[in-house]
Amino acid sequence: MTTASVEQFTAATKANVEALTKGGNAAIAGFQELAKAYQALATKNAEKLTASIQALSSVKSPAEFVELQQKLVKEGVEAAVADSREIAELTTAVFTAAFEPVKQQVEAVQKSVAKK
Repeated sequence: MTTASVEQFTAATKANVEALTKGGNAAIAGFQELAKAYQALATKNAEKLTASIQALSSVKSPAEFVELQQKLVKEGVEAAVADSREIAELTTAVFTAAFEPVKQQVEAVQKSVAKK
């Protein structure tokens, strides 16, 4: 192996390690962000459940109970859909950020191989 080949191999290895480190750091930060989002969602849902139980316990008639229950179910479904969408978008962003440095490194290697 020539000195130039060893230097190229060393540079490529260093770039690969840097890409993996950046990706790993992005993944850690992203997973922390996801954990916070799930924690906030759980807190919000617990508060909403408490408020719903209190509201249901204060109704004065069966008709009012049914009406309130239907309203709460509708709101719950709408909130679940919105929350799921937000979590999905955040998850996509986390994985994109985590794999972007590796993707860029692979593309750089492919370009350098194509030149030869």
